[in-house]
Amino acid sequence: MKQLGKGFFAQVYDVVERIPAGKVLSYGDIAMILGNPRAARIVGYAMSSAPRERNLPCHRVVYQDGSLVPHAFHGLENHRRMLEEEGVSFLKDGRIDMKKHSY
Repeated sequence: MKQLGKGFFAQVYDVVERIPAGKVLSYGDIAMILGNPRAARIVGYAMSSAPRERNLPCHRVVYQDGSLVPHAFHGLENHRRMLEEEGVSFLKDGRIDMKKHSY
């Protein structure tokens, strides 16, 4: 894996900031965009440390299979509600339709 410098978190936040309403990216997608395809866990760590003052749309970052992050956004129901309000649709099994909503 490439060496990740202090600016990696800022790069993650820059990508997340550009995800439009109604679209999502996975942790792995962000890692790929940043040229570190094996850094999905580090992207997750960056997301858990996201500065509130940047007001990032962190709810638009999900697992690769379209599953929601259970320990974020005050629970799954709230996370789902936030995405549905932006027009994100879900499959019958509760995952996001990634074919339709991937950014």
